[in-house]
Amino acid sequence: MDDFSLNEEKKRFELKAEGHTAFIEYILTNDNTMFLTHTEVPTALEGKGVGSRIVEKALQYIADHDYKLAPLCPFVAKYLTRHTDWKSLLAPGYNV
Repeated sequence: MDDFSLNEEKKRFELKAEGHTAFIEYILTNDNTMFLTHTEVPTALEGKGVGSRIVEKALQYIADHDYKLAPLCPFVAKYLTRHTDWKSLLAPGYNV
């Protein structure tokens, strides 16, 4: 079972699985645009779908809070090209 959370102190989403923590760093601006800047998945979790799960949960968080998305992280941008339903979250001027 995944343990997803928002770590506001470190400004990142975290997903704990199998004793490891994957994360996505973010910046939230005053106009409610959330920049996802970096995704990191521990080597022990690679190939298990953890990266996709944390991106999906972060996107759901952004949707639930009516934020707009600026996907600066290449992994997040690639995820959006495969899961086009999330493109509605993109901030004006952003495309993938």
